[in-house]
Amino acid sequence: MSRVIFKFLAYFTAIFAIDQAIKWVFLHGFRYKGEFIDLVLVYNKGVAFSMFAFLGANLKYIQLGLIALLFGYLFGQKELLKTHTVAFGMLIGAGCSNILDRFVHGGVVDYIFWHKWFDFAVFNFADVMIDVAIVIIIIQSFIRKK
Repeated sequence: MSRVIFKFLAYFTAIFAIDQAIKWVFLHGFRYKGEFIDLVLVYNKGVAFSMFAFLGANLKYIQLGLIALLFGYLFGQKELLKTHTVAFGMLIGAGCSNILDRFVHGGVVDYIFWHKWFDFAVFNFADVMIDVAIVIIIIQSFIRKK
């Protein structure tokens, strides 16, 4: 089990650190305007597509509680953690990075704005890693059922 925890913590730390490093670059003035995407600093006070922004400062405590519950559940369900170590490391690392933003900056630091053919929400590396982690969990679940 210690090998699983080490692997989980390695992915958690890597995703968390990479996300915070990228955000630091944008917080210190980096911007880019392109044909397909703009890289611009935006503070998201809600969750995806700014939903639940009306919760204000309470949102960060709700999310912190949900992450704590997930973390506790995973360490209680060791088999689930063993099966999806990498994905949960990525998921929780990215989630914690976004929650840290809420405490430090008052909102999640977002910076990728896709605007070719349609306007999409502004998002960040952590958001992408959360999506990738969910896809990994789904794929692994289908593979395990077979």
